[in-house]
Amino acid sequence: MADAKVIPFDDDRARGSAPRAGRRRAPGAGSGGPGGAAARRRAEPAAAGDAVPEPGDVPAARDGAKVRAVPVPGQTSGVSGAGDASARGPEPADGPGKTEWPEDGDRAGEGGGWERRLASGLAFLRRRVTGDYEVDEFGYDRELTDQVLMSLLRPLYDSYFRVEVKGIENIPAEGGALVVANHSGTLPLDGLMMQVAVHDHHPAGRHLRLLAADLVFMLPVVNELARKAGHTLACAEDAETLLNRGEVVGVMPEGFKGLGKPFGERYKLQRFGRGGFVSTALRAGAPIVPCSIVGAEEIYPMVGNAKTLARLLGLPYFPVTPTFPLLGPLGAVPLPTKWTIQFGEPIPTDGYPPEAAEDPMLMFNLTDQVREQIQHTLYKLLVQRRSVFF
Repeated sequence: MADAKVIPFDDDRARGSAPRAGRRRAPGAGSGGPGGAAARRRAEPAAAGDAVPEPGDVPAARDGAKVRAVPVPGQTSGVSGAGDASARGPEPADGPGKTEWPEDGDRAGEGGGWERRLASGLAFLRRRVTGDYEVDEFGYDRELTDQVLMSLLRPLYDSYFRVEVKGIENIPAEGGALVVANHSGTLPLDGLMMQVAVHDHHPAGRHLRLLAADLVFMLPVVNELARKAGHTLACAEDAETLLNRGEVVGVMPEGFKGLGKPFGERYKLQRFGRGGFVSTALRAGAPIVPCSIVGAEEIYPMVGNAKTLARLLGLPYFPVTPTFPLLGPLGAVPLPTKWTIQFGEPIPTDGYPPEAAEDPMLMFNLTDQVREQIQHTLYKLLVQRRSVFF
């Protein structure tokens, strides 16, 4: 297998159960109170001369709400007893003995929630089996990503790495944007965590489409999952197409140089290439959002690189860590470091003329500006960090 190439950047239940509190009743007239029908018959002669208010004089109570007794003409307001409306509380809608108290309503709501989730899950499975779902021209399956893939990554994001997100509002609420981030960690978990951060925390519920090296699309299973999750080949054509469609695109210009750098060079950005990602952003008129990720460098401390083995396997590097390959598969478990992902102020590109995408000096300057902003933010986050694991 040849060395992987990088982006040519270079490298109706609620209504039926509502208590009918809109009509004031004589004591004992409620069907749910002691005495039932007999109490109603006893109350009718006494109430014959009373003026009965029209329904709606008192606002109807919702499920589980307390009903305040309102004095009826000719009736003492302080009267209490088993048949008094204020003592009985809300009347049932389904007949005697069916009163639902607030906690009963809560339990019913929970049951309804589980039923809805079950029905939704069964409908999802039916669509998958029958093929009644949509993918775009890149193979992106939004429904599968939202309901399955993000659910699989979320425990790693929330509980294992305990990712803290800052500046998510810097990603525009609409339109295309290019997120440029540092790359590290031996395995590309940082890109996946960045994808979860945008998916779960952006106010507009945006999705991040990552650009990946061709090696990702040569691996069985990984290839299909990457396409389903919205990733595509790191090339200028695909990136520009996504940006022009108004997608948020993520790129890590360091490529394998950043992903496989030694532990001693952690948080030192590698070369960003000749600015291919800047040229793509300029042609699409999309803002560039710098992103700094702290915590990924320490998940697999790479203390060595078996280059001969890497060449035999067709890999850009073969990592040697304190636990891998010494502990075998157990050594592939990442260390539970504490992560911070910060999205910086966007750098606009829509103010440049169309020919600016071919200006090498402008591309160099913008590339250097993005790189310096990411590096400065990394140093600042490292100073603020209390510990690698906390």
